[in-house]
Formats: sequence, structure tokens, C-alpha cells
Amino acid sequence: MEDRTPRPEELEPIERAGVDELRAVQLERLRRSLRHAYDQVPHYRRAFTAAGVHPDDCRELADLARFPFTTKAELRDNYPYGMFAVPRERVARLHASSGTTGRPTVVGYTAEDVRTWARLMARSIRAAGGRPGDRVHVAYGYGLFTGGLGAHYGAEELGCTVIPVSGGMTERQVLLIRDLEPEVIMVTPSYLLAIVDEMERQGVDPRSTSLRVGIFGAEPWTEDMRREMERRLDMHAVDIYGLSEVMGPGVAVECVDTKDGLHLWEDHFYPEIIDPVSGTVLPDGERGELVLTSLTREAMPVVRYRTRDLTRLLPGTARPMRRIEKITGRTDDMMIVRGVNVFPTQIEELILRTPALSPHFQCVLDRQGRMDTLTVRVERRADADRAAAERAGAALVGLVKNTIEVSVAVEVLDPDGVERSMGKMRRIVDQRRGG
Repeated sequence: MEDRTPRPEELEPIERAGVDELRAVQLERLRRSLRHAYDQVPHYRRAFTAAGVHPDDCRELADLARFPFTTKAELRDNYPYGMFAVPRERVARLHASSGTTGRPTVVGYTAEDVRTWARLMARSIRAAGGRPGDRVHVAYGYGLFTGGLGAHYGAEELGCTVIPVSGGMTERQVLLIRDLEPEVIMVTPSYLLAIVDEMERQGVDPRSTSLRVGIFGAEPWTEDMRREMERRLDMHAVDIYGLSEVMGPGVAVECVDTKDGLHLWEDHFYPEIIDPVSGTVLPDGERGELVLTSLTREAMPVVRYRTRDLTRLLPGTARPMRRIEKITGRTDDMMIVRGVNVFPTQIEELILRTPALSPHFQCVLDRQGRMDTLTVRVERRADADRAAAERAGAALVGLVKNTIEVSVAVEVLDPDGVERSMGKMRRIVDQRRGG
């Protein structure tokens, strides 16, 4: 894989700043954002008052812990425009979350918010290995989902040529990759695997394509998945993180030269890690739930938003900003099977250690009597015969038992036996409550 590390002179000044300078910028912006939320959003005024705090009480960064959390339920309760801090006429863009139950969460952007988002996405693409002049194949979905347009605007801001393919039409994805020769692809990792499978079905060697960097987000994925993608495509596989409630993609990204966790752009988002049960702020290095406060958003500031993503804060390496460890689970995608906490990414990691099985899988929860059961439906690889795949499935049962300490059943399917998704993969099928 070619070296795509950006040169120091290509970085923004804040990407080279000292930690003290960064903390001073954060405090100034945090105090301004808290005041903006309190003055302009009735929900925050009520919440701050109920908690006995005022924006003037934030004199140092640690004081943020005194302020109340914001949850997705509160965003839904204020649907559609109740969390906006500017008149609706100043809102240049609306997006909505891809929630599967209840009302979506609607988020708004002023024209300046859109410009900030584009600049942060450009910064993220450059950190991930994209370069001005690169052709960027965007296979994230466009529309209310923030992925497609976030990637699109960021790539244009960096000076790239954008190929706005969106998701779906997998055969056409392969055709355009072959003919238009993009250097960068931005897509969910599960859908990239579907594209690679289609390449191989068409007789195209994935390692022979023009792709040099893949920037993958919108769903958790593991280091084993990175190795799988880099092996099959001979390119850098880099993680990007974001969520629509806080901005969209581009909140944090891995740097291509280190791939050791996602540097969070702390000049725009202040991170905390909390105990997900007590809400207590944890020291850097301890694992818990990520909480984010926006520092520069105009249309919809968020204060201490509970992301439900599980990670930990680590010191900066390639940048002075702190890193978040790769997110491999959420508090709301954790399966509890007979008292054992199980995440889909743990299953994925073990599948990728089993050569005859492919990364296409689903976890099916059911109940027999009073006991919960977990069945892993997984495809065999196209080059593995049925007997070898069945042996691999039996081995996976033992791997899960020995590693995660839970008993599962494994159902090995033929290629294309697991449903494909053009966006986020549906990893958990819960038949205990109707699927």
C-alpha cells in the first residue's frame, strides 16, 4: 500500500497546536455554546434550571460535568424543531436520523454549520489518506441520512472529484469503480464486502482496482475486518465516526499513518466518558459511554449528548487531539444471553478467524421456554465446500464458548444466504419480540 501520510505543512494550525492552546480554545467555545443553548432553546433553559446550573457556572472544562445530559428521547420529545437555537428561516439544511422506532430525530444546520461540517469532513478525508485531486466514490446513502452529503461536501472542500453513486445497484458500483478509477471509496464496511463479492463474481480481482483508501463508518467494525478488507483490496482501511445528532460523519477519524484510534476534532466537540449506569465521568483511559458537547454549532447546539457508543479516551498520537478507541459496541446493541453481555463485533472477530466462513452474518435471538438462545447465521465463503464450512461452523461454536463464555448455535448458509444491506447492516434479529 502506498504511503498517503499528509505532509506537516498540509495540516491546519489547530492540528499542530499544543494541548494548552487547544484547551483554551475549547473553554472559550464551550462557554459560548452553553450560553447560546440556554438563551435560545427553551428545553436547555428548563433543564439547566432544574439541575441548578447556569452557563456562568462553567469556569473550567471540568465544570461541564455539572450540566445535565441530553438523550435521543429528549430530541424526539422536541420533534421537529424544538431543539433549534435559531429561527427556522435561518436553517439551510435539515437531516434526520435513521431510527427504526418512533419519531426520527431532526437536526438542522445554518449555512455556517454546513461550511463547518464540510471543512471538518475535508480535514477527516485528508487525515484518512485522501488528497486534493483524488476521485472519491461515495457509496453512502444520500438524502436525510447524513453520510452521503457529508462525504460529498467534504470531498469537494478538499479539492477532490466526487463520484456521487449513493448505495445500491451493486453491479453498477463495480462498473464505475473499474471505469472511473477512484482512489478513495467512502461506504459502510458491510456494503464494501458486498461490492467486493460482486467484483469477484464478475471475475474482477479487487486488488487490481485503482482504490487506495477506504473510509468506513456508520456501523462498528473490528481490526479483523480491517485486515480482511486490506488483504482483499490492497488499500488502506480507515475508520470514521460521527452521528447526525452532533453533526454527522467527521466528528472523529483515524489517521492513515497510525490507524491507532480515531482522533476526535476537539476544537469542535468536547468529549467525556461516563459510566453508562451512574453517569459519573470517568478518567481518560477507562472504558464507558461517549458523551459529546458541540462547541461551534449554531442551529442546534447539543450539551452532553449521550451517544450510547462504548469506547475510551486515549492521548493523541498523530494529532494533539485525543483519540477514541475503535467503537465496537453500543449500549443499545448489546445482547444479554443467559446473563452474558455479547456484542455483534465479538462474533465478527471470531468469524474472521475461521477461514471457511465469510464476514456476512446475523445474530438471531429467540427464546425457548424461559431461556434466551442465540443463533449465528453465517455464510460460507464461495471457495469453501459445504463439508469444510460445516466443520468451520462447529469450530465457531467452540470459539464463542471459549472466548465469550456463552453457548450459541451456528447455522452455515450458502453464499448470498444472509440479507444484504445498502447501508447499515442489520446484525441483530430479535425474534423474542417479533424480529
